[in-house]
Amino acid sequence: MKSRPDGIVVAIDGPSGAGKSTIARQLADRLGYIQIDTGAMYRAASLLLLRAGVDLADLAAVEQFCQNIDIRLEVVSGRQTVFGNGMDVTDQIRTPEMSLLTSKTSTLKPVREALLKSQQKMGNRGGVVLEGRDIGTVVFPDAEIKFYLSASVEERARRRFEELISKGEQVTLADTVADVVERDRQDSERDIAPLRQADDAILVDSSRLTVDEVLTIMVTICRNKIDNMESLI
Repeated sequence: MKSRPDGIVVAIDGPSGAGKSTIARQLADRLGYIQIDTGAMYRAASLLLLRAGVDLADLAAVEQFCQNIDIRLEVVSGRQTVFGNGMDVTDQIRTPEMSLLTSKTSTLKPVREALLKSQQKMGNRGGVVLEGRDIGTVVFPDAEIKFYLSASVEERARRRFEELISKGEQVTLADTVADVVERDRQDSERDIAPLRQADDAILVDSSRLTVDEVLTIMVTICRNKIDNMESLI
């Protein structure tokens, strides 16, 4: 495999609520890599489409809107900040409404094509950790390491419920479980780039693992891979 100038590409896929964003961010820190939060990019695109009142059934209108879409990820005061068309949308994209809407907009070809090019451009040199639904299967099928991070529905719903409650959201655990189940169905049954585990991905079930335990597993695998590749140069 041809080496990349800045390191390897680490792809983390998995269902909603498995902890991909947290793990990707901390894994990138441990490796000295850059995190590219593709899920946040899709959420930002969904929010912009919603605010613009674009009819998602009108693919021509969606395509025209996506031609001028500008989504950037920047670290501001030590925090990854998501900008959509120049506006900080970091907090607005993390709501149950946006989770369900993103499952719909992420199936639209114009949206995927617009963001796919941006993601590949940012990651081609390597030295990156990307997380999402189709990183190892579509965005970077040649990623040097692919992880599939999962957890039980009940555990993912519990984590999401606690997160929403801490933000003052008025939700119930039962509703949160239902949202997770629906999100899984949408993600796995969509026609374009459905959620699935790549054949060569390493499965990590975080249901009974702490964040540090998951990180230890992934960091060890990544460093072994990096060391092995460097020994061949």
